Amino acid sequence: MLVELAAANAAFAVIKEAIANGGEIASYGAKLGEYFGLKAEIAKKANTKGSDSEEFWALEAIRNQEEELKQMMIYQGRAGLWNDWLAFQAQKKRERDQAEKERVLAIYRRKQKVWAWINSILISISVLSGLVVIAGLIWVIVKRGNF
Repeated sequence: MLVELAAANAAFAVIKEAIANGGEIASYGAKLGEYFGLKAEIAKKANTKGSDSEEFWALEAIRNQEEELKQMMIYQGRAGLWNDWLAFQAQKKRERDQAEKERVLAIYRRKQKVWAWINSILISISVLSGLVVIAGLIWVIVKRGNF
């Protein structure tokens, strides 16, 4: 958690410094992507681990930085940049969620295929065992005349 927060803080510092020096927000797209990727990772870890004060404060620091970034995009970027950025983030989240669903579904299908093979083998063994038993009974009846 602390590693991700430190990386997010470093990415945010680069973005903030660049904008303060008169740089264009758009020219730091890679750092923005890195920052928001780390934000998503921190949020995911915070939600999976439960409520821990370290995760809470890490998310709070990220929220404060995101609010500051929002202000920079609104006042130093082009008109509608923040709304476009939010729409872009929402689209990317949907894509990540879809990719995760597909990954889980692929694992599920693979497990189903393995179980189908195991069941096929067990059924084949059962049928062959039954045939061997029936053949043995027929052989006993033929050789001895009665059962």
